[in-house]
Amino acid sequence: MKRLRIRHETGFHYDGEVTASYNEARMLPVSADGQLVLFSNLEILPISSHHSYVDYWGTRVSSFEILTPHAELALTATSLVEVRDRDHPEHRLEWTALADEIETATEYVEQLGQTHRTRPPAEVVEIARGIVATADSPCDAALAICQAIGDRIEYVSGATSVYTTAAEAWEHRKGVCQDITHLAIGALRSVGIPARYVSGYLHPQPDAAIGVTVAGESHAWVEWFCGTWRGYDPTNLIDIGDRHVTVGRGRDYADVAPLRGVYAGPYGSRLFVTVEITRES
Repeated sequence: MKRLRIRHETGFHYDGEVTASYNEARMLPVSADGQLVLFSNLEILPISSHHSYVDYWGTRVSSFEILTPHAELALTATSLVEVRDRDHPEHRLEWTALADEIETATEYVEQLGQTHRTRPPAEVVEIARGIVATADSPCDAALAICQAIGDRIEYVSGATSVYTTAAEAWEHRKGVCQDITHLAIGALRSVGIPARYVSGYLHPQPDAAIGVTVAGESHAWVEWFCGTWRGYDPTNLIDIGDRHVTVGRGRDYADVAPLRGVYAGPYGSRLFVTVEITRES
């Protein structure tokens, strides 16, 4: 078990004073299987009252508006989380049993339909179908599909944007965790395996020293259903463990974006982001 402190700063620099902005932030983790939130706080500048709620997908949301002129919006989320290794038991659910469960439970419908971001190209669908043809079970197939996608995409920071689709990332065989996760989700859904997008953080150092602060970043990985939900990090080709902190889940990145909103004013804006992670025990 590890205790991780995460400091996530983000916001917008505007090219002039905007008159108002309306925003939603999804930056605070929740206590769930494998993690316990000991402390979390979101600071918003300029100071604003905000409304907090848990959305349809189980993600903590802070909704707020700033109705006074401002040239910058800055948010700082600070969290202290105990994280332990997750259990990844073997599942022997047969394809027919998975299909029957999906057919009788509406909760998986939204994790089966493709979105604009996850819709996979034909080549990815063929890879997934080829793996399914020789896999012993849906869970074995899902793991192999995620590994196949991760093996075929080169991680290149800055090669894509938050608007890049799975098909666009596949065309160049380059992307970041968001793109690799979208591709894995699209491949899984194309063969009838429910899959969802998970956002959070990953401590970049497996053997991090206690008390040392390192630069991190927001991270993404995939979960699929094969009797229970099973997570995997296709970007790093590793199981979800005591370095992963979950913040939110959804159909794709659009459901879990850390900060999104609109503002009133004729000016452009520039996003800024920094993440610091400290192992405290």
